[in-house]
Amino acid sequence: MALARMNREIDVRGVLGAIHVPTLILYRSGDHPFIVGGSRYLAEHIPHATQVELPGAEHAIAAGNTPAILDQVEPFLLTAWEERQSVESEPERVLATVLFTDIVGSTARAAELGDRGWRELLTRHHGLIRRELARFRGRELDTAGDGFFASFDGPARAIRCASQVATAVKELGIDIRAGLHTGECEVIDGKVGGIAVHIGARVASEAGPGEVLVSSTVKDLVAGAGIEFSERGAAELKGVPGEWRLFAVERVP
Repeated sequence: MALARMNREIDVRGVLGAIHVPTLILYRSGDHPFIVGGSRYLAEHIPHATQVELPGAEHAIAAGNTPAILDQVEPFLLTAWEERQSVESEPERVLATVLFTDIVGSTARAAELGDRGWRELLTRHHGLIRRELARFRGRELDTAGDGFFASFDGPARAIRCASQVATAVKELGIDIRAGLHTGECEVIDGKVGGIAVHIGARVASEAGPGEVLVSSTVKDLVAGAGIEFSERGAAELKGVPGEWRLFAVERVP
């Protein structure tokens, strides 16, 4: 039942375009219409996917006419390997979760503390965030003033890191706002870039004091992890087309 609930909550449509490895979509024509329709959708939205519809109604790949399955898998793998050897290198692209944070009311706080006090606070703030990034295997990509930009290879760790930071900085007498998004990023000089990064920055700008805000993509990808969210509704992110559903992290196990 837990697995069924988790699968029902997952929506990976937003990241299918980030799959750039050879992909074989196999399904049987007599399976449940939802399975058949979902398989066809995957084939349409994963770049250059190969779609094969086989006769039969069995859902499990090991059931029914398994030799027909193997007859599709073996030549697909051989062809994919041969093409991999001959293809020219392309710009590296990865699926990453990006995190942006900044201090709420930083200008007023800097004026209150003065230059020396503000520098001391930033030093403690930076040290705290870097400690949590190391703990949750995040990569610091940029620091500008009181803002941090980091990436993770897993959205659940990114959420846990951001939540821990949001709680810990209160000991410094400050609040941060944090925003996360998962998407396809291009790797440039060891850093990630692209529209997914811009979306993450815009999500962070919508967060309130002490709040960790995530896009619907992030929420869907951590279904089953026990992380609880409250819906913040749809927002138009500056410079990003369309409306985006945003969610605030409420509880992290």
